[in-house]
Amino acid sequence: MTNGIPVLAEETGAFGLLKVNTYYQNIGFPASDVEVTVSEPDSGTVITTLRTDTEGQLPPIRLAAPPESYAQSSTMPRPFSQYDVRAVRDNREDAVISNVQIYADSTAVQNISLTTQEEAVTIPYPTLWGDYPPKIPEAAIKKLPFPGNLVVLPEPVIPEFIVVHNGVPSDANAPDYTLRFKDYINNVASSEIYASWHKEALKANILAIISFTLNRVYTEWYRSKGYDFTITASTAYDQAFVYGRNIFEEIADITDEVFSFYVSKSDISQPLFTQYCDGVRVKRDGWLSQWGSNDLAKQGYSAFQILQYYYGYDIVLRQARKVQGIPISFPGVLQKGSRGDNVRVVQRQINAIAKNYPLIPRLAVDGIYGDKTAQSVRIFQEVFSLPVTGIVNYPTWYKLSDIFNAVSS
Repeated sequence: MTNGIPVLAEETGAFGLLKVNTYYQNIGFPASDVEVTVSEPDSGTVITTLRTDTEGQLPPIRLAAPPESYAQSSTMPRPFSQYDVRAVRDNREDAVISNVQIYADSTAVQNISLTTQEEAVTIPYPTLWGDYPPKIPEAAIKKLPFPGNLVVLPEPVIPEFIVVHNGVPSDANAPDYTLRFKDYINNVASSEIYASWHKEALKANILAIISFTLNRVYTEWYRSKGYDFTITASTAYDQAFVYGRNIFEEIADITDEVFSFYVSKSDISQPLFTQYCDGVRVKRDGWLSQWGSNDLAKQGYSAFQILQYYYGYDIVLRQARKVQGIPISFPGVLQKGSRGDNVRVVQRQINAIAKNYPLIPRLAVDGIYGDKTAQSVRIFQEVFSLPVTGIVNYPTWYKLSDIFNAVSS
């Protein structure tokens, strides 16, 4: 792999976008009037200084990036640029995020949670560029203990939270982080692959990351060994995870679409332990090749065909039957003309969310999905970077529930 400083927009005209969101404790409590400065890491040159609006957000910032073609081959120079982001509230520095990564034609999202103590995060290179230990091979299908001994869950589920141990399993001094399932998946995918890859390659990799994670959840792999966490941040044992790093909208949009699906076999319900490698420095039969997946996508393979290519043509995609942390199961698409209790759920959640996000209009809780409900849904989707349709589909339903839980906590 060629190393070195990337060629930036001054020579190529390539740019990416950075969105910054600030919160007081979680996504349910936006922090307004926070001074955010974006600068170049090496020179310290300030690119822009802005203040967050009532939703705790900044307008998208256009930043120089290497050409998009750099992300399409392992032999090209570094495909991302890096910037530092500093948040100041009441003349006190609250957070510094170093080395936020920007790809051409992609949108990076940096969420900053302001706490009583200054937060400092340094984002390392993604695994495709950095130097990380390779994964230790494990069986794709785990031998399970006898049912009923409380080691294996009765069925695969999407957990509300993941507990990530920030080190190898035996490192008792490494901190543990508790975060929502989708936030974990977005973090890992943003750390493992390039956001500017073909959409079908991104989807295949995200499904592999989800299945890998759910195998750890379903088998309670680490808890059965006496540890009090779900998974580790060690690439030797599990997947790359960087607390506080930026994620990418291109990745988050796909996660919203597929987060409850996992790879399995037709004769088992266990999520497949979908190990993967870069496919250049490390190659293994039966493992997904990250670089190879993008090459296949460019040849016209769908995400499922890519997964079949690496994990076998007898795989299936299953959907978890139970999603914890959502007040009510997804009832199907809600749109203008819909009526009933599920519409009331949406209207109540929007009203609760609107207390903290005043741009979103409040609604009469009448169970009728009319023009006003559609407009509030559109503004909600815009605020939380969802496709703006005015329709409550599966990703919007989940996001409503997620933000409602946050503002109610």
